[in-house]
Amino acid sequence: MFVKRTLAAIGVAALMSAAPASAQDTIYVPLISKGFQHQFWQAVKAGADQAAAELGVEVTFEGPDNEGQVDRQIDMLAAALAKEPKAVGFAALDSQAAIPLLRQAQSNGIPIIAFDSGVDSDIPVTTAATDNIAAAALAADKMAELIGGSGQVAVVAHDQTSRTGIDRVEGFTGRIKEKYPDIEVVTVQYGGGDQLESTELTKAILAGNPDLKGIFGANEGSAIGVLNGVTEMGRDKVVVIGYDSGTQQKQAIRDGKMAGAITQNPVGIGYETVKAAVAASKGEDVPESIDTGFYWYDATNIDDPKIAAVLYD
Repeated sequence: MFVKRTLAAIGVAALMSAAPASAQDTIYVPLISKGFQHQFWQAVKAGADQAAAELGVEVTFEGPDNEGQVDRQIDMLAAALAKEPKAVGFAALDSQAAIPLLRQAQSNGIPIIAFDSGVDSDIPVTTAATDNIAAAALAADKMAELIGGSGQVAVVAHDQTSRTGIDRVEGFTGRIKEKYPDIEVVTVQYGGGDQLESTELTKAILAGNPDLKGIFGANEGSAIGVLNGVTEMGRDKVVVIGYDSGTQQKQAIRDGKMAGAITQNPVGIGYETVKAAVAASKGEDVPESIDTGFYWYDATNIDDPKIAAVLYD
């Protein structure tokens, strides 16, 4: 397994004995995200940078090129731990794969702050994230409303290994099953958050389900892929609901091509992650979880100041 190979190659002792990246009196907090390509992650970084400036700490932010590169993310985490940070922010691509490294960090007194996507472990001292189950359930309620409470729908999600991928699918499909007996989720497909792959999946879904009424895209890349697939297939009457924000989704909503989307508070996620990391590094208590909030937005409220404040380009 790659994780075992990484540990063997680097060595646990080497991880914890390497020279720190900054002076001993400077709090250094690396944030390892799930990716760097989506505008969502750039907004998270902006929040982290804001907190770092306010609190006078050093923060780095990096992630793999795409959200399928679990091995690459593990390498980044190992390299960050080798610098002996005061705390680490980590958004897991795979909720299990990083546990050996995180456990070693814990044993060496390095607090782990999970952000966006949690870890299936009690190692993180807190998780700064959206309540993804509740947010996706709201997307299901909006979908039901928009398709008249009956018909076939589908989901295109980013992955089935991260907590965000798992929770958003479960939140959406669970709410449909619980409240809307006349709606059928015909399929859930996973496109890795990649627009092109999600486009092709959407086209295949539409080709196989001529009566489909709606599709939920469970992150930024998935949602844009769904929108592109619907457009390319000439199925403009299919209701598209997205997740996250970004220039393309915002414009699609303004143009009436996407019915609406769930927005998180990515700047808040980054800010709260660094804030919690600094507190934990000083031995201060932090809450077990930090709910950074979510909102539904569509053409009717996209310019509302409260909504506009949590959207990003």
